[in-house]
Amino acid sequence: MNEHATDAPTDGDWTTIICPKERLFELNIREIIRYRDLLLLLVRRDFVSVYKQTVLGPLWFIIQPLITTFMYMFVFGNIARMSTDNIPQPLFYFSGTMLWSFFSTNLTKSADTFIANAGLFGKIYFPRFIIPISYIITNSFTLVIQATVFSAFYLYYTVSGHAVSVTTAILFVPVFLCQLAALSVGCGIIVSSLTTKYRDLKNLLNFGMQLWMYATPIVYPLSMVPDKWRWAFVLNPVSPIIESFRFAVVGRGHIDGWQMIVSFGATLVILFFGIILFNHNERTFIDII
Repeated sequence: MNEHATDAPTDGDWTTIICPKERLFELNIREIIRYRDLLLLLVRRDFVSVYKQTVLGPLWFIIQPLITTFMYMFVFGNIARMSTDNIPQPLFYFSGTMLWSFFSTNLTKSADTFIANAGLFGKIYFPRFIIPISYIITNSFTLVIQATVFSAFYLYYTVSGHAVSVTTAILFVPVFLCQLAALSVGCGIIVSSLTTKYRDLKNLLNFGMQLWMYATPIVYPLSMVPDKWRWAFVLNPVSPIIESFRFAVVGRGHIDGWQMIVSFGATLVILFFGIILFNHNERTFIDII
């Protein structure tokens, strides 16, 4: 279905008209706001379903990145002895794990938008883009919880006298996070649109995400990458975001203006193309699925 609701009645019997979208690139923010109650219900559903019927509940949002951080510290920090740019290992690995988890979860969930919600889409009308937005909001709550743990690590190392300090770039952290969310959803809705016809992409996604993670400076700093290969890692739009975040909150590493411009440009292109493909796919995906 490629439809959207308007509030322009043609006669006294109708208050809402559902009509086809006129443009492929169309993101009706006003309509999404009108369905905010549904958006809140979807967020609540997604958030509750994660820890429903579990013993530890929301603590899993903390336990998983902590275990991953300790594993990285043991394998990459102590055995492989990889550099962390003089950033304390818990801060270095937890920050990378936290941001990558936010990015990858948004992407994988958004990539399942059409297939997972086909039954719902086929029965009632609502702005389809509400589904990816609900994933962003849900994962943002998780990010806030994990950021609290990161803050505890940061406070400990600050009190202990380690050379970590917040820089003025921390003012841009919300921009970094918004860009990361936009990039993840852009990639996710592209995959979601393609998987309605090519189901192989769904199987390829998990493998691709693993490769993408190791091509991102999560367990190593970008400074470790040899100069001749640096360009390949810079083309990864997630890399400058994570490097810039670490510099902003810890004061180590660097922010390269050109890398951020390239990353931001890539994010806009991916999101733009994703919205076009998403809107185009709404027309026929019910018949294909």
